[in-house]
Amino acid sequence: MSVSQASTPLSHLLPPLILGGAGFSHQVYRNPNSAQALQVLKRAFQLGLRAIDTSAYYHPSEILLGEALSHPDITSLYSRDQYLLMTKVGRITATEFDYSPVWVRQSVMRSLERLHTRYLDVVFCHDVEFVPEEEVMGAIGVLLDMVREGYIKYVGISGYRIDILSRIARRVQIQYSRPLDIIQNWAQMTLQNDRLAREGLEAFHEAGVSCVCNSSPLAIGLLRANGVPVGDLGDFHPAPSGLRSAVKEAADYVAEQGESMAALALRHSIRRGQSLSTPDFRITTIMGITSIAELEDNLTTARQVLRVSDEPRWLWSADAGPSVEINMIRAREDAQLCAAVHDILGPWHDYSFPSPGDDWDVANKKPAAARL
Repeated sequence: MSVSQASTPLSHLLPPLILGGAGFSHQVYRNPNSAQALQVLKRAFQLGLRAIDTSAYYHPSEILLGEALSHPDITSLYSRDQYLLMTKVGRITATEFDYSPVWVRQSVMRSLERLHTRYLDVVFCHDVEFVPEEEVMGAIGVLLDMVREGYIKYVGISGYRIDILSRIARRVQIQYSRPLDIIQNWAQMTLQNDRLAREGLEAFHEAGVSCVCNSSPLAIGLLRANGVPVGDLGDFHPAPSGLRSAVKEAADYVAEQGESMAALALRHSIRRGQSLSTPDFRITTIMGITSIAELEDNLTTARQVLRVSDEPRWLWSADAGPSVEINMIRAREDAQLCAAVHDILGPWHDYSFPSPGDDWDVANKKPAAARL
């Protein structure tokens, strides 16, 4: 089955930085609200950060983002073609998935309505390792149909397990006679875990994928001084206590050197992604942001790694050319600190979280205990 692709490769559009919509969810923020989303988006757009990644699972992120994007403060200044919108289908709650063709289509249409848009730039199948691969392949087929219908421009998959992401990408290339446009992997091109670079990128590239999103550069808030984030749903972070303790020790050491663990980790991830990018194979970093202060801090940190012109560029865009480069001077300054962090992490360096873990029944898409 042959499926057409967008005329412009996504690698020519995707910027080096993307705003993560999970910051507007109950998982990582207490009382997410429309005022918060509007304020953050207005400032992000002013600074040139105009690519957004969210999910129906990050409730109520899509709703809040849609309200903000349709607000006169945004619509009076920015047309729809001046920003990118990416969302996901398939994951409904922490323990509920639906990859059926009917639900995938219904979820996309609901996302269009929630985000107040006629089309979505990218739609991912969310957390593919939690469901049987055949269901993922069927869902991708539905998304590719919706590309032909004009509802979606590009199609991808997201998840943690690099081996499963690679296998699905190869299957798509064979079954649909075209590659996936993009893959999103989380918390594995970080200061703590670099498996995406070592184990994923070559396999993704061989499967024809042109873009990779490295999300959670701080490993869902683990790599910072003040511990993992706790939202309205409590502490959901998968890091075991030993890893948390090692990161705390490393963060204390970094602070003693006059540096921020979060800033060091973000610079490391952005730098790693940009150093491995080419014009036709782009690695981009998704930053989780919950406030204007966090947004401005993150972009200040990013500017220490990327040379970006003072004038905000559309999307901090892929076509910024020579103005987007790795700052090698800062890279040398960070190298010694990163090496010290790795020494402190010891056996926790490159540790991967179990996903979905032995307590999950992939065949039945439910916790294993639910079978009893």
